[in-house]
Amino acid sequence: MTTYTPEALNLQYNNRLLVPECMDILAKWTQDSAKVRQSLPCHLDVPYGKAASHTLDIFPAANSQAPVVVFIHGGYWRTLDKADQSFLAPTLTQQGACVVIPNYSLCPAVTVSDIVLELVQAVSWVYQNIDQYGGDPARITIAGHSAGGHLVAMLLACQWQKVNHTLPSDVVKNALSISGLFEMQTIQRCPYLQDSLHLTDAEVLRISPAWMPAPPSGQLLSVCGGDESDEFKRHNQLIQTAWGTATVPISETLAGLNHFTMLETLCQRGSRLNDLLMSLVRPN
Repeated sequence: MTTYTPEALNLQYNNRLLVPECMDILAKWTQDSAKVRQSLPCHLDVPYGKAASHTLDIFPAANSQAPVVVFIHGGYWRTLDKADQSFLAPTLTQQGACVVIPNYSLCPAVTVSDIVLELVQAVSWVYQNIDQYGGDPARITIAGHSAGGHLVAMLLACQWQKVNHTLPSDVVKNALSISGLFEMQTIQRCPYLQDSLHLTDAEVLRISPAWMPAPPSGQLLSVCGGDESDEFKRHNQLIQTAWGTATVPISETLAGLNHFTMLETLCQRGSRLNDLLMSLVRPN
């Protein structure tokens, strides 16, 4: 692993500098998502917990007992909102999935460990309630972008029966990580993120998926963009090395895509990323 100076780490992880047009992209996500919520059947701000941030948006499929995709937004655990991601829903619902997009509290008001536990609560709620919205709780796939890619790995590794003995051990069947982050020690050293995340050594050990045993069931597909930084490409390969090809059979870099355009291809039929998600949602 390359040892970077603090300044070099900032250059590796500050995607808003690496992609100068990113603010235009984010604004388009927000605008397109607002239009989707106005035009597509949906249930907005459904509570899964007690905090104001503990809500999720549900976009049902046309068919009942549909497979479920829970999508977790990125933003380095400190920015963005589920309302920025609704644009993903139309294509996925047309492909037969019930789409759930949860919110979670943001750093520095909470820790990254707190966020992991909030999303455990959110996915538990989905398992226990999604049948009321036409989803099949026995077919839950999770996907996440950037920090969300880290969070889906943590959820795939969750010991669900320790959370609630009435839950099955495999609440989450499979996961897709898009530009995910899998070890937190480097993130801890990055000045760009230190003031928001306040990562301790103990927390870094606790929430680094690549330093955990591979989950006993389920698969994680890991993908990043060819135009992303070397560090994002390293993380992409790291999780396959750590968990093995049986658990992470795919670790791909998609040419011509940056950190933000990567996510946009998820809702483009025929794209590699959309095909990978559908291979998890509708396995042969």
